[in-house]
Order: sequence, then C-alpha cells, then structure tokens
Amino acid sequence: MRVPPDRLPAAALLPTRPAYGTGSLADLLPSVSAVLGVPGAQDVLGLGGRLEGVSRIAVLLVDGLGAYQLPVAAPHAPVLADLAAGRGGHAATLTSGFPSTTPVSLVTLGTGALPGAHGVLGFTTRKPDGGILNHILWSDDPDPRRWQPVPTRLETAAAAGVAVTQVTRPEFEGTGLTVAANRGGAFRGAADPARLAEQMLAALADGSGPALVYGYHPDLDKRGHEDGVDSTSWRAAARDVDTLLDRLIDGLPVGCALLVTADHGQLNVPAAQRIDLAAEPALTAGLSAIAGEPRVRYLHVEPGARDDVLDAWRGVLGERAWVVTREEAIAGGWYGPVPAAHLGRLGDVVVICLDRTAILATGHEPPVIARLVAYHGSVTAAEMTIPLLTFCRTP
Repeated sequence: MRVPPDRLPAAALLPTRPAYGTGSLADLLPSVSAVLGVPGAQDVLGLGGRLEGVSRIAVLLVDGLGAYQLPVAAPHAPVLADLAAGRGGHAATLTSGFPSTTPVSLVTLGTGALPGAHGVLGFTTRKPDGGILNHILWSDDPDPRRWQPVPTRLETAAAAGVAVTQVTRPEFEGTGLTVAANRGGAFRGAADPARLAEQMLAALADGSGPALVYGYHPDLDKRGHEDGVDSTSWRAAARDVDTLLDRLIDGLPVGCALLVTADHGQLNVPAAQRIDLAAEPALTAGLSAIAGEPRVRYLHVEPGARDDVLDAWRGVLGERAWVVTREEAIAGGWYGPVPAAHLGRLGDVVVICLDRTAILATGHEPPVIARLVAYHGSVTAAEMTIPLLTFCRTP
C-alpha cells in the first residue's frame, strides 16, 4: 500500500474540541434559518451581517474537505483557493461534532443538534438487539425517525414557509441516513457535479420567497479514503470540486448566497501506525462487540470485564490513544448531553486514537476498511476543523 504525504503541519495533529454553541457544524443551519426568518432560530454564527440582502441560501457540503485540506487542494482548485482566502466573500472555520465522521456530521448539520441528542453517534453503533448498524448502509431497520427523533432544520424551515430543497445522489433518496439527517422539503437527484450545480441553481431560481437549498458532494472524501489525500485521484477530485464551485458562483442569482462547508477532514495513515485486533489477542479478550471505526472504537464488554479491557487497551496503546469509559467520554463534553435512550449506542469503553494511529478490526468489519489510505473520526485538528466559505450576490 502506497501512502502519499498529505502535507499536514504539526498543528494539524493536535487535539481539538468541538465548539458546540459557538462555532460548530451544529450551529450552521440554525444560523441560516435565523437569517431566513424561521421563528425560534438563533444566528449563533452571526451570519446576518454577512448575508444582508439575501433571502435564498444554498449550503454545499463537500465531504472530506477539512480546513487543513484547503492548502493541499489550492494548487489544483483556484476558485476554492480564492474563497478560502476570503477573496470575493468571507472565510471562517467551524468544528465538526464528535466523532468527526460522515453520518454523525450529516445528522449534526441537518438537525442543528449535538450528537448526544440526535443519537447518530458513530460510523457504526450497536443496536439494542446486539446487531451492528452501519449508518451509511442503513435502510429502515431501525426506523430512522425513531432512531433519530430530533426534527431536522429542513423540516422546521419548510414549516415556516421557506422553500426547502435537498440535492444529492439519486441513490440516497429515502435511505435511513437521508431521512435521519434531511427529512423535509423537496428532493432532487444529481448523479454528478455538473448536475448538482444545475439542480442547486434551479432550486435557487425557482420562486421569489425565502429558500434553503442543501447540496452534498461525496467524491473528495472517497478519493482520500481509497488513494490518500494529495494522491493523483484526490487532486482530480479537488479539480472537480473547483469546477462545481465555479458553476455555482457564476450562476448564483441575485439575492442569493452560497455557503460551502464540510463534514470533516482526513489524514493519511501509514502501515506502521495501524494496529489490527487480529494480531493483538490481548485487545479482544472480554469483548462482546466492537463498533465505531478505525479512529474511534466503541468496545462493548462482557459482564464484569470493563476494568480488564481498560487495562489491556491502555497497556497496548499507551500514548497513542485515549482509552476511557463511556461515562468519562460523556463527561468530557465530546457528544453533548446523552439521554438514557442513546447510552447503549456508545461502547462501555471508548478508544479515541491520537496522532495517526488507526485500529483495524479484521474479522469484525469488511476487509475494505483495512485497505483505506486516509481515515477520519477522531479529535485531531485535521479531522475536526472544517471551513465555512461564503459568497453572496446581492442587489
């Protein structure tokens, strides 16, 4: 496996806390909703001053485009580079929620709620029946409206008279994750970046009252996972993002704004920093199930085995990870308050990888996971820090 350099500075590997209530992904759609006049919504991010004269807003989420990936993409994406530099608009940063992984972030964005409240707490989590739910491959078991009970910001905006549209891949319509994150409003399928731009612009141009358009683009994240950040294919995906942005900016109607953000960043993980449970028998003793993903693991333990599991994992991992109890992870504020109904979705033990460590679970999850090059989910700045780039076309 070739792992290309991802050109991250040392600061990118420092732990970063989610800025809930001041500057996190959970604060974005409530702030947008406030600008659009949705009753009860608060403009936590202070978007009103930047969006004066705007009544129709498009929010584009580029999967995997963390703030620390912007300088890496810049040589291949001049439009993105201009936006990131604040030329012609405004550039800021937010944090994702925790874990910094796609399903958690999409639902955090879509609901404006903290992960503990909405209950989508990892890439995979354990269900009450003992099975493991992969939120990316989720259909209707469990029922997404029960598993994720918080109303989405698309629902509340639509109820307030805002024209709401979601634009994403056609195959995502009706999936568990889409229903959990973005139920409410119209759905438009877009199979490629050109169609995504076309459909987002059409939704912005359709009508004259307040409008919220949400668009999702997955390819940069996919190329990072498969080939690594700053690989040849990742650079090509960055150029595609730039073309998408160019089309959106060029076609943006008067009175509209484009906000560009992400769900998380990524970092490349060398083979020497991967720990496979299949090669470490001490790490599987006492476990009844393992969930999460390589950068954040949820360990469900046999009765009475928690302390032994904590000791074993701390002994093997040392300073490469924080190994804490469920209660310690919650008390640390990583999820926000977690209601009793959602506690079982977290492991009895939570393992949060530091630096570039990844914990593989060969035999417990699909082999493709171990073949990935870039990962995310944990607390480094590279994973947690995301951009918020704003471009307006006002009268």
